[in-house]
Amino acid sequence: QLDRYILLSTPDIYELALFPVTSFNFGFLQPFGALPVMPVQAMTQQATRHARRVYVGGLSPTANEQSVATFFSHVMAAIGGNTAGPGDAVVNVYINHEKKFAFVEMRSVEEASNAMALDGIIFEGAPVKVRRPSDYNPSLAATLGPSQPNPNLNLAAVGLTPGSAGGLEGPDRIFVGGLPYYFTEAQIRELLESFGPLRGFDLVKDRETGNSKGYAFCVYQDLSVTDIACAALNGIKMGDKTLTVRRANQGATQPKPEQESILQHAQQQIALQRLILQPQGVPTKVVCLTQALNVDDLRDDDEYEDI
Repeated sequence: QLDRYILLSTPDIYELALFPVTSFNFGFLQPFGALPVMPVQAMTQQATRHARRVYVGGLSPTANEQSVATFFSHVMAAIGGNTAGPGDAVVNVYINHEKKFAFVEMRSVEEASNAMALDGIIFEGAPVKVRRPSDYNPSLAATLGPSQPNPNLNLAAVGLTPGSAGGLEGPDRIFVGGLPYYFTEAQIRELLESFGPLRGFDLVKDRETGNSKGYAFCVYQDLSVTDIACAALNGIKMGDKTLTVRRANQGATQPKPEQESILQHAQQQIALQRLILQPQGVPTKVVCLTQALNVDDLRDDDEYEDI
């Protein structure tokens, strides 16, 4: 039976001390003053932490740890992303309120990878971006579990569509919110295409009813018009709604440019007219310009000649 015990001795005193080898007395066997041995489970959690966390950017000012944890636990369950058994997928949330981002820690590596499919999901009225944290080690993470989301996740349950809303990646993806629910996809496309052809477009719809949820995502073929379209369309009143148009990777508190160029104002008016006014017969060839001049412009002979 002695193989189940440990023999203790000191350099100057030799005596037999038998202690059963259990998890409860390992700390006693350490040298005096040594740090306690970290439990195996804690060591595993620390080693996998970089692969179990996701970065969530673009949070609203009202977001807090509890609301973020509750939201992501709920949507993870809704899409079938929980793989570590019953209970909440989120075990910890850290928020940087000044920079409006959070680190959301999941129970497992696989659940963190599934959470990556939630990029672009609407949280408290704004799309958030879900990314890997800066300390993520892809080669090491590959040995710990799946590094890609499960392709069978039910993203439609939370208003995301694989290959469209969640798949229009890149910094030039545009979020269009505040759309009247009665606007058709064709009308919204017509509004957006006032600034150029689209490379991708997705109007998010309710899975059960098929009705618009009032927001969409798009990417222009010519990426240089992204900021022009955002500046021109953002803040437009449409019925009782006000459009919110910005890059999808911007937070909800990103400031609107203080001034818009004349071109942007003109494009805004063109977009409104094309959407709201339906053509009646043959369009007129007469263009009416208002408030283009003032009396002082006409009093100056040189200005008058140029006009």
